[in-house]
Amino acid sequence: MGMGYNHEAIYVAVYNLRRFMTDKFDCIIIGAGPSGIACAYTLAKAGLNVIVFERGEYPGSKNVSGGVLYSTVLNKLIPNFWQEAPVERHVTKRRYSILSENSEMAVELSFNRFNEPPYNNSFTVLRSKFDQWFAKKAEDAGALILAETVVDDFIWENGKVVGVKARREGGDIYADVVVCAEGANSLLAEKAGLKKKPTDHQMITAAKEVISLPKEVIEDRFNLSGDEGVVMEFFGDAVKDMIGSGFIYTNKDSLSVGVGCPISVMKKSNMRPNDLLDAFKSHPMIKKFLRGGRTEELSAKMIPEPGYKNLPQFVTNGLLIVGDAAGLVNPSLYREGSNMAMASGVMAAETIIEAKEKGDFSEAGLAGYGRRLRESFVMQDLQRYGDAPEKVSAMPQLFKEYPDAILKMVEGYFTISDIAKEEIQKQAWDGFKDKVSVWRFLWDVYKMRRGIL
Repeated sequence: MGMGYNHEAIYVAVYNLRRFMTDKFDCIIIGAGPSGIACAYTLAKAGLNVIVFERGEYPGSKNVSGGVLYSTVLNKLIPNFWQEAPVERHVTKRRYSILSENSEMAVELSFNRFNEPPYNNSFTVLRSKFDQWFAKKAEDAGALILAETVVDDFIWENGKVVGVKARREGGDIYADVVVCAEGANSLLAEKAGLKKKPTDHQMITAAKEVISLPKEVIEDRFNLSGDEGVVMEFFGDAVKDMIGSGFIYTNKDSLSVGVGCPISVMKKSNMRPNDLLDAFKSHPMIKKFLRGGRTEELSAKMIPEPGYKNLPQFVTNGLLIVGDAAGLVNPSLYREGSNMAMASGVMAAETIIEAKEKGDFSEAGLAGYGRRLRESFVMQDLQRYGDAPEKVSAMPQLFKEYPDAILKMVEGYFTISDIAKEEIQKQAWDGFKDKVSVWRFLWDVYKMRRGIL
């Protein structure tokens, strides 16, 4: 059972819900992830009557993300939130690595300035803990959060969403407006006609373990001090040369370790996520980081990467979609999802407040949401990076041919023998040119820089 969410709390929530049965809510939010809670918090602070339905046992119980929380939006909502939120470590280092079967070439970036508040707005978190804390903040602001409740459908009247059908006593709940924040697999948004069913290539399937290690071991092994943290991402043989990557994130006394690849790639390679994760953990360059650890949690998740050209319709009469449900994930090396999710939740709330003042919850009355998205970093970044998966999939050589050739060349370059260094370097370069078209390699690097970095 999660912190702060027990059966007594659920009974209290049901009691509160019954009190509201004869009234209509200002807003119903489906999903208690970052986007839904950011929306609920903003609306509740403005005095609106808000209810959030969460299908999990408690907020965060179904969210298995253990990764980086980008917090520029959150820090505006709750200034200096890290002083009380259950964050793990602030990220001061990033490490990107290419693996072959038994070799590695890595680049590590370390910035001491990120040790100072607001810590580059980057923290590792365990979402089960963090989401509960954030949800409690929304409750304290006045939002009603009801867990263990599935929403099966919207209620429509005269072409407008006016409520939801919840799988609970008194299940038809009404509101002026509904916000769909149900996550990557947003069946309700599909049912409402706002988005198409995603293809296998537009969804990432990820498997993750939380592996416990003593705090002092983590700090020694990853060369960290205090609450410093490192984010590590691995390509090439890390995921059997497929499109995708593996990762290790440092928490206080555990590591978040996982892999992620498009569903289409996994199917084509006849690979299961758990098998790929086991192979990643067994790689000679990875297992040294994990030695002595104990697996505490194993989970799976889907991440949407629809591409900028395939983003859904964000608004219809009485309904807005936010966060992962709206495909708002930056798929580049930034891997930014939480910040975009919370930004969309805040913008949806601001739009709803504006619509309430005008008494207009039609598609036209909610059009300010799309405008806010377009004027923000959310759509600007998606316009630049949103189609990165499509571009990368057209260059499979980035994940096998190039890593193998580069590592072999570098290995040859640094091999010590009684051959003159000039001859060793020539042999290494000739070996690279035998495996790779240099002009195609340079052209692909140029395209990658424009579309991914």
